[in-house]
Amino acid sequence: MRDQEDVETNSRQGFAQDFSNMDNGVPQPVTMSPKNWAGGELNPQDAWLPLTESRKGTIYSTTFHLLCSGLGIQALLLPVAFATLGWAWGIICLSIVCSWKFYTMSLLVRLHESDSGIRYSRYVHLAVTAFGPKLGMLLALFPAMYLSGGACVQLIIIGGGIIKLLVRTVCKDGATCDPNSMHGILCFFVFMFMAICVAEYFPNLNSVAGVSVIGTITAIVYCTMIWALSIGKGRLNDVSYEPPAMDSTMESFSSVLNSVGIIFLAFRGQNVILEIQGTLPSNPRHPSCKRAWSGVTISHVVIALCLFSLALGGYRAYGNKVPFANTEVVKAVSQFHAQKISQFVLELLCILVLINCLTTFQIYGMVVFDNFEMKYTIRKKQPCPRWLRIVLRLFVGGFAFFLAVALPFLGRLSPLLGAVTSVPLTYVYPCFMWNSIKKPKPKGVIWCTNMGLGCLGVVLSVLFVVAAAWDLADKGLVANFFKP
Repeated sequence: MRDQEDVETNSRQGFAQDFSNMDNGVPQPVTMSPKNWAGGELNPQDAWLPLTESRKGTIYSTTFHLLCSGLGIQALLLPVAFATLGWAWGIICLSIVCSWKFYTMSLLVRLHESDSGIRYSRYVHLAVTAFGPKLGMLLALFPAMYLSGGACVQLIIIGGGIIKLLVRTVCKDGATCDPNSMHGILCFFVFMFMAICVAEYFPNLNSVAGVSVIGTITAIVYCTMIWALSIGKGRLNDVSYEPPAMDSTMESFSSVLNSVGIIFLAFRGQNVILEIQGTLPSNPRHPSCKRAWSGVTISHVVIALCLFSLALGGYRAYGNKVPFANTEVVKAVSQFHAQKISQFVLELLCILVLINCLTTFQIYGMVVFDNFEMKYTIRKKQPCPRWLRIVLRLFVGGFAFFLAVALPFLGRLSPLLGAVTSVPLTYVYPCFMWNSIKKPKPKGVIWCTNMGLGCLGVVLSVLFVVAAAWDLADKGLVANFFKP
């Protein structure tokens, strides 16, 4: 009993130190833990914030969170990558990237919790610990915030587009009603309103486990429907599996790099792995990494199966004439199969994608909500009141809606922004963070593997940026500000 009191006393002291040890408004993890740590929170502030308010997660909730956040509509672009790379190189690249992502996920799971009991439940905090306050913030803050906040904006754009497509499908292109009754801005607003209404009912990340179950089911079903339709309804006429002809060497080089970039960006969710693991309970006998690793393994296998099925099935059906482009995948499938499948199937496909976007919004949005509430708890040293939490979520939703309306072409910039944010955060930083924190034997197998993968990821990130910039310069960008 006395030991437990000492733990609580030391935890409160660490909490006080934590508030005084801030860098740019972001609290640093507790640097010292009680010697007689027996589990529990070392930083009581975590009990006030949406990501870590509840530590009652399970292997099942972790698995569904990872599936919902990691399997999305961006995976439907894989046939586009295969159209340039071909069967052999497409399968090789997809296999390598899948294994690379799995490896870096394992590193983050083991870095989440130190031997002393410190838990890094936010990606930025782990980066600060690994690289130092200034360099860690410089490298990780913008990518982490973009991949969370930017994902919410992208989901509004995609969700709004799906609502517009659903209305047009229901109206049978004007045969039964006016398909233009809902314009772009109204569709964006409807999606944002539904997403924020759902968010208001769930105070923390662990509480949205049921929502993630729904999101996972819808994602798996619509992915299966799309590759099954692609195969079941036959190939395009005169389908060819030869790479499309290019006018110049630079154009060919850029096309190959952009295709490889599509494969790299098809795997997402790395920026919320630590946050999801933060919902799990932990103690010295049963650390959170064991449960988290089970969830990571199961979810990654399911995601890999879906991605390989989409890539191979879509490429087999369309070859180098794949009709998919940017975020209008469902629209392209709808137009191609409109005469071959029932209207009910098209409507069901739209509804499934819409529900998946709404559920995914809850996970990425929770990271943004947590960041806003953290600033309040640091300043006031108390939990965020219920009314303020509602106001903050309305503000986040409104601001994301504004950005979606102002920048409806954001999806066109995804390759460029993804090369700057997602690639380093997913494939580069975990390798360097492991070497910095765990300090494996210099020039040993683990050290060399991490350095090699990290440096290769940096080079690829730069090449992806060059290829995406060249593609934008060559094809141009229709910057339709405030015209969704």
